[in-house]
Order: sequence, then structure tokens, then C-alpha cells
Amino acid sequence: MSDKDIGGFSTANLDFHSSSPPTPSHARFHGTISIELPKDQPHIQRTGYAAWRTLDRGFTIFGKSLWDVSTYTYLAIQFKSDGRKYFVNVQTESIVPTDIHQYRLYSKTPGKWETILIKWNDFVRTNHGQVVEPQREMLTQKVRTIGIGLIDRIPGPFDLSISHIWATNLGRDDDILHHITGPITGLPISVSGHGRFRKPTSPLEKQAEGGSRLKVDST
Repeated sequence: MSDKDIGGFSTANLDFHSSSPPTPSHARFHGTISIELPKDQPHIQRTGYAAWRTLDRGFTIFGKSLWDVSTYTYLAIQFKSDGRKYFVNVQTESIVPTDIHQYRLYSKTPGKWETILIKWNDFVRTNHGQVVEPQREMLTQKVRTIGIGLIDRIPGPFDLSISHIWATNLGRDDDILHHITGPITGLPISVSGHGRFRKPTSPLEKQAEGGSRLKVDST
């Protein structure tokens, strides 16, 4: 999706690319940002954005299907960025349906693969791009969609690749985190190094290791 939906001129594409070692399989989010306003729609005063998100999961006999990630501490993303101002967007089944919880996707190594670990409580509640007060705890037991948007309004091309998005407690069962390459941002102090994660000790962590996790990957 992009401002093209309201008459703007930005473009956005999401393409799948198979694994080609050492490059993992991934989805490539790319296009061009334009801040040109449509001349025939004077009520449109702002353009210059592009985004994507997962589809709603539909319904079951028990009602709407949602992700419950309340037993996990982190959202993990393996990505390769061009260094532009991307945001991770999480939509929940909240009282205000247009609320979006956002986190700035900082890149430490633009042009190279890296992984970031984001605590759920580090997300900021927003509505139509504006911070909302009071801030409320995210309903992590009712996650509808996960996505990424670009809203820096800087004209020109953009390019972001995503290989994996998943929920984790950094337990020994996290096969994705154990096998990825590249730097990892957000590791807690208790983790001594890449590939060596502490054994879960709390009942919550042990419960989470056997639970169902959110996982969005390009395989």
C-alpha cells in the first residue's frame, strides 16, 4: 500500500526472493517515495508514504483468529535496510481499531543483513501517525497484523528486505536465532554472545518455549 491509494504518486512493491546462499530467502519491499500532491484532489494535503502488513487471519468456529504472543518478551526481525526511516507497525484487537503500535526500525549496518530484538513494551501507541496519550499496554494476546511502513517523506527510491519476523524468549528452542548470521541488536546483558542463549529459568519462559509463536517468514 502507498499514497497511490489516495491519488498520490509513491510506488510500493513486495517481492519474494528464494534463498541463494549466503543470502536467505526474503521478501523485498521496494519502490519510490513521491511527495507530489494530486492536482485534482485539493483535500489531499499530505503524501509520501508506503507500507505493507500481514493479512488478517480470518475466522474460525471460535471467532476471529489472532496471534497470542503474551508469553514472549521480544519481537525479532531479520532484515537488510537501506538506512531509511522505517517503522514496525503492530495492530491489535483494541478498543480503538485505528490505533497502531510503532517502533523505529534502526539499522546498524545498512546494506547488510542484521537482526533486531524489540521488547513489546517498547512500542509506542499511535493513531494516524501521531503519538496518543495516555499510552496503554499493548494487547499482546490479541495481535491482528504485523507490518512495516516508510514515512520519512524523502523523495526517492527505498529498499528493505525481510527474511524472518517472529516472537521469541531467546530460549534454546529458538532455531531461527541460533542459525542466523550478522549482528544482533537488543540482546540482554545476560546473553554472553551470538548463538549462546541462557537457559529459561522462570515458569513463564518454560511455558512459552512450548507455546505457539507468531512467525512470519519468507520461506
